[in-house]
Amino acid sequence: MKTMTCKALGGACDTVFSAETFEEMAEQSKQHGMEMFAQGDEPHMKVIQEMMVLMQDPAAMAEWFEGKRQEFEALPED
Repeated sequence: MKTMTCKALGGACDTVFSAETFEEMAEQSKQHGMEMFAQGDEPHMKVIQEMMVLMQDPAAMAEWFEGKRQEFEALPED
């Protein structure tokens, strides 16, 4: 099990996520982002807008995603 915060995953807060795999971690982060979007949370809205711009460039998005995967893989087990 590894732990990362919303901020460490490119988000806007200190909410903690724990998961066995990066895919599980990414899904938790995505769900959190959707919840914050639904609530209209301003700091998260800003980050979501930035991500939407990044998503316009598939190569840049893939590079960003791979960087987060590497950060996850480098973490020690909890």
